[in-house]
Amino acid sequence: MNRLYPLKLVPQIKDKIWGGKKLRDLLGKTGASDKAGESWEISGIQDNISIVENGFLAGNNLQELIEVYMGDLVGDKIYEEFGIEFPLLIKFIDATEKLSIQVHPTDEIAKERHNSYGKTEMWYILQAEKESKLIVGFNKKIDKSTYLNHFNNNTLTEILNHIKVNSHDVIFLPSGRIHSIGAGILLAEIQQTSDITYRIYDFNRLDDKGKPRELHTELAADAINFEFSDNYKQDYVNKLNESSEIVNCKYFTTNILACNKPIAKDYINLDSFVIYMCLEGELNIKCQGKDSENIKKGETILIPAELKNIDLNPVVQSKILEIYID
Repeated sequence: MNRLYPLKLVPQIKDKIWGGKKLRDLLGKTGASDKAGESWEISGIQDNISIVENGFLAGNNLQELIEVYMGDLVGDKIYEEFGIEFPLLIKFIDATEKLSIQVHPTDEIAKERHNSYGKTEMWYILQAEKESKLIVGFNKKIDKSTYLNHFNNNTLTEILNHIKVNSHDVIFLPSGRIHSIGAGILLAEIQQTSDITYRIYDFNRLDDKGKPRELHTELAADAINFEFSDNYKQDYVNKLNESSEIVNCKYFTTNILACNKPIAKDYINLDSFVIYMCLEGELNIKCQGKDSENIKKGETILIPAELKNIDLNPVVQSKILEIYID
């Protein structure tokens, strides 16, 4: 069997009623329309499984590769738990208009209702226009009955927490946390492999057929976690030429790495694939001193678990997200 190498996958561009031009104009997603809302960089979602675009495996989809290479591709413990389903969904999102207010279920609720995984996710803000805001959680301690009173009285937004965001901000969204992306925000999203979203409120917006989009009022009310926090942004330190952790949960670990000189990465103690999302600049990635690929801003690459020694050589000063399951 031919050995594995760094895999580039074909981005899947999704038009959205709230989408825009930044995926094309800022992240280089050629062919994206003026309403491109999401670029699915790596996906194991059924009917949206990513296809390899480079090397001798080009044309094969991710599920087929896991079937053949198993733990060599994803890591032994990950293969044991998830089988041929890739456990993460990796996206870039461009919101020209605000998204609906929504919530995602926990693993337990999703398994019971949909025979699926829940959705814990995180956002890294690449760009935010002046006064752009997110909705994350509540602005005070409330309970379910208070929430339903506000929902039924059309005053829900009064109890939601509106956060002004800037480039480089990081938001962690465990399943059950109510949220919405505001207008004028470009971000990277890392999440569990799940496409289950309960839409709570859509600002009375109509779809492309002139009809209101479906709401999931009762399903959402039972899935919301009403815990309150006074800070929903992740604190982190960004050290040049060092991986700095920004999110660590049981579903994924995400580090940020800014570099202006060659970096040698040793993953010998990691039983997982690694994903690099390039946020700025351009890097040459060399594995085991042999296979070599370049990634530039807006591109994503999957490093198979069997490849333990990676050399990152920035063409110019660069910044990447480094993602794996620990």
